[in-house]
Formats: sequence, C-alpha cells, structure tokens
Amino acid sequence: MNDCASYTLRVNGREREVGEAWAGENLLHVLRERLGLPGAKNACEQGECGSCSVLVDGDLVCSCLVLAASAIDSEIVTVEGLHDGGLTDVQQAFVDAGAVQCGFCTPGFVVAVHELLDRVEEPSELELREALAGNLCRCTGYGRVVAAVHDVVRQRIGDGASSR
Repeated sequence: MNDCASYTLRVNGREREVGEAWAGENLLHVLRERLGLPGAKNACEQGECGSCSVLVDGDLVCSCLVLAASAIDSEIVTVEGLHDGGLTDVQQAFVDAGAVQCGFCTPGFVVAVHELLDRVEEPSELELREALAGNLCRCTGYGRVVAAVHDVVRQRIGDGASSR
C-alpha cells in the first residue's frame, strides 16, 4: 500500500508540483519543506499561534491544520505571494512602527492584516483586534502591530487608493 501521491497546488499565482508526498501531510509542511516557501512558520502545530497563517481561496487559515491535498483546486497565497518584488504597505508599516523584533510571528500577522484590509477598508478597533487575536507574539506585544495597521489605514484612505 503506497500512501504517497503527486499533485499540483496553485500557490502565489503559480502551479507548483508536489511530488511523492504522503497523503496526510499538512499544508504548512508542504509549503515549507516541499515547495521551499519558509514564510509560514511552524510553532504550535495546533492552530493556536497564527504563525503559519496563509490564505486559501481568500480565507485566512492556519496551514498546520489543513491537509495539503485538500487544497488542490484552491488558490493559496503565502506571505511571499503578497508582493511584487518590494514590501507591501502593510510590511513597510510593520517596519516603520517597530512591530517586528524576532520576526517569527510577523508573516502570520502580515497575512492576517492583508486579509482584514481586503475585507474591511476601515476596520473598527474591535474588528482589528479580533483579526489579530489568532496571532501570538512574545517579543513586541500588540501595541506596535495595532499602530502599524492604523498607519496603513490612514495612508490608504489619505491616498484614496490601495497601495497593496
């Protein structure tokens, strides 16, 4: 009995071949180890910390809880897929606000903030805090992360256009 399979995932706008993978591998493992996309981090493996957050068909998910094979025919976006060569406005705001220290939680926060701001142009404080609630940070706390998001919202509204 062979529990290995080959399949294709659509990741960051590209078809990516996953060869000879165990059918039970989670999406986090496949992204990091098989496809060489280290942005999503492996921390709790229980969906509690948010460090492995990615978008699957536009929905924010903890990739450690998703079977990779179940994401066939879905559009997967990792932190690496959010930009076109430079930093996004969200990433730049994190840098400017000092919301990055060790960086372990940062990719999950960035993906969560992008998902929130794609859904809600000007989130309330409650919406913002709820969107960030699934991410744990042990270095910076959340004040600088919240400030970074407020900066992005002000910039986007002030510019009158999205600079994602």
